[in-house]
Amino acid sequence: MASKLIHAIYKDDDLVLQAVKQIRDARYHIGEVYTPFPVHGIDKAMGLAPTRLAICSFLYGITGLTVAVLMMNFMMIQDWPQDIGGKPSFHFYQNMPTFVPIMFELTVFFAAHLMVITFYMRSKLWPFRKAENPDPRTTDDHFLIEVDASDHNVDKLTDFLYNTGAAEIKLIEN
Repeated sequence: MASKLIHAIYKDDDLVLQAVKQIRDARYHIGEVYTPFPVHGIDKAMGLAPTRLAICSFLYGITGLTVAVLMMNFMMIQDWPQDIGGKPSFHFYQNMPTFVPIMFELTVFFAAHLMVITFYMRSKLWPFRKAENPDPRTTDDHFLIEVDASDHNVDKLTDFLYNTGAAEIKLIEN
């Protein structure tokens, strides 16, 4: 059985947010929403689960802090202790105030870089990957809602989408 998708194009972000709510209330399945900029509240309107990237960011920051502490303890206390500015290097905790900027910077460095890598892996955005944008106007000023029409009457669904404010509707058959 061939799958049918309907691409409904909208011209306003408030209109697309209302349309997503109406489509979900009518129990139609929204496959994806393409927008030229982030529309606040659309993830909640689509019923998407909250992201867990903040947990990853915290863990990556803790990893960076751990690397910074171990690195400075080894380099400045164990391997090659130096008397810099009259501050002896007997114990890590005695010199910790001078290490705070390095600990902060490595925490931010690890969190930021590993978050970018995690985001790209999670969303499958690899370098040199071809874009999967169904309509190039969605990168400029239009919004597109992709609705699964395989199990529904296409004419009835099309009329419903026009009533939600769609400016243009296309039927895509795979």
